[in-house]
Amino acid sequence: NGTQQNKKAKKQPGTPFQRVKVEDVEFHDDRLRDNTYVSKGGSDEMSYGWKAHVDLIKTRGDKFRAEKNKKKRGSYRGGRISMESHSIKF
Repeated sequence: NGTQQNKKAKKQPGTPFQRVKVEDVEFHDDRLRDNTYVSKGGSDEMSYGWKAHVDLIKTRGDKFRAEKNKKKRGSYRGGRISMESHSIKF
């Protein structure tokens, strides 16, 4: 047990927990640095995703789940749904 505790780095009091160290992260593609809906590109303002983004971007926490489920009901009239893919190929 003593050897496992010696391997752990000393934690400074008052520092938040971070599972992943930011300085150790390497991106294979620079497009992965920004994970926002707007950064993916190729979406017009008439699409379903854009309208949902505009409505949900300001929603945080538990309220997000409630708002998302409201949008999934039949009364929400978003834009047209495109089958176009915006994924990054590796």
